[in-house]
Amino acid sequence: MPQTIEQPQSEREKVESWRLHVLIEAGYPLPLAERLAHSEADLHRAVELVHAGCTFETATEILI
Repeated sequence: MPQTIEQPQSEREKVESWRLHVLIEAGYPLPLAERLAHSEADLHRAVELVHAGCTFETATEILI
């Protein structure tokens, strides 16, 4: 059975992974969620914009 060696994640990688999870849970398509997760965009605003009726694409353009 092959063994995998897990690399420890940096704090930034952990935060970006969490941000990606939150954005996907909010319904963002993966490519847009990845762009936002790796940016300095306000995560809470990203979710609020979608809940207020913005499309995912428009919300991403506003935030990045």
